[in-house]
Amino acid sequence: MVVSRNWRYSKTVEQHVDGENLINGLYRLKTVAAFSSHPPFRQLPSLRFSENRPIPEPGPNEVLLRMHSVGICGSDVHYWQHGRIGDFVVKNPMVLGHEASGTVIKVGSGVTHLKPGDRVAIEPGVPREMDEFCKTGRYNLSPTIFFCATPPDDGNLCRYYKHNASYCYKLPDNVTFEEGALIEPLSVGIHTCKRAGVTLGSKVFVSGSGPIGLVNVLVAKMMGAAAVVITDLSASRLEKAKEVGADFTIQVTTETPQEVASKVEALLGCMPEITVECTGVQACIQAGIYATRSGGTLVLVGLGPGMVTVPMVNAAVREVDIRGIFRYCNTWPVAIALLASKQINVKPLVTHRFPLEKALEAFETTRRGEGIKVMLKCDPTDHNP
Repeated sequence: MVVSRNWRYSKTVEQHVDGENLINGLYRLKTVAAFSSHPPFRQLPSLRFSENRPIPEPGPNEVLLRMHSVGICGSDVHYWQHGRIGDFVVKNPMVLGHEASGTVIKVGSGVTHLKPGDRVAIEPGVPREMDEFCKTGRYNLSPTIFFCATPPDDGNLCRYYKHNASYCYKLPDNVTFEEGALIEPLSVGIHTCKRAGVTLGSKVFVSGSGPIGLVNVLVAKMMGAAAVVITDLSASRLEKAKEVGADFTIQVTTETPQEVASKVEALLGCMPEITVECTGVQACIQAGIYATRSGGTLVLVGLGPGMVTVPMVNAAVREVDIRGIFRYCNTWPVAIALLASKQINVKPLVTHRFPLEKALEAFETTRRGEGIKVMLKCDPTDHNP
């Protein structure tokens, strides 16, 4: 699955997908490419399929994987539609996908903890050097980190993919491939709730009931939150939030940020100590500040405009701590343990499944905001969860 930016005018969307081709050591990598037109033409997203790439050969510390399940993230759609996220700009064709699991089919000479046949979940961020952030255990902040499907690094939405073996984690027999792929968004929730300080008895406000908001509900409840209230525009997404453990829901319509904050307080019976903002929308950040109890913590998870207007004085005089998160670190072992012990159930998050050959339909489904998590099945012989 490849996204690219070609500076030319494109009038058509290529939708033809060829069958898999394993001739002469090549495999048919289903691809999606986004084309952007140069001014004065308007920017047109279009999709391209079918790109031949050789099956990669794993290095000494790498493994070759037959990919099984890859979830579509909002960032994948954003790169396709806009060609960039912040300072990360697609300049050359790039394979999409970073929520993934697969089966080891070949190991490098230096790999001892994995073997062919092992089912693994893939952590997409791999440090390139042992810098100051890696030394302190916060490798996610390393400015040179490799990260799947973040320009210029390729992702893993393809048939075969090689990855650093140290960032491939063996899945227990009772954890499915799809659960393995969902460890990536689940890790955002784990990292967020740790940064927020969720603990026994916490009252938590989650803004946004998309996949990331929902995993934060799951993790907050597992970590002992006494009550979680969640907001969204969509009634169906709020129903899903109730299904996964939210205690209260608020469907936002025309309320001001202050009115949203008042509704949160009314439902919880107090202002929440912790607010997790998952939308990046200016009004939602404002509501998060107004809602959070004095001395509490607001964690910014969603990424929106580079500059927003917020009631900073309100936060400052009430000592509301505002924290950011960037992806995650050291979360895969924890997530696997939680899934294997059945303390967290992520299975309800998957609402749509498509074979890789129907990637266009899958991406359009995600773009339209239908369902929660769309999963692509990359192994043509096994479409099971």
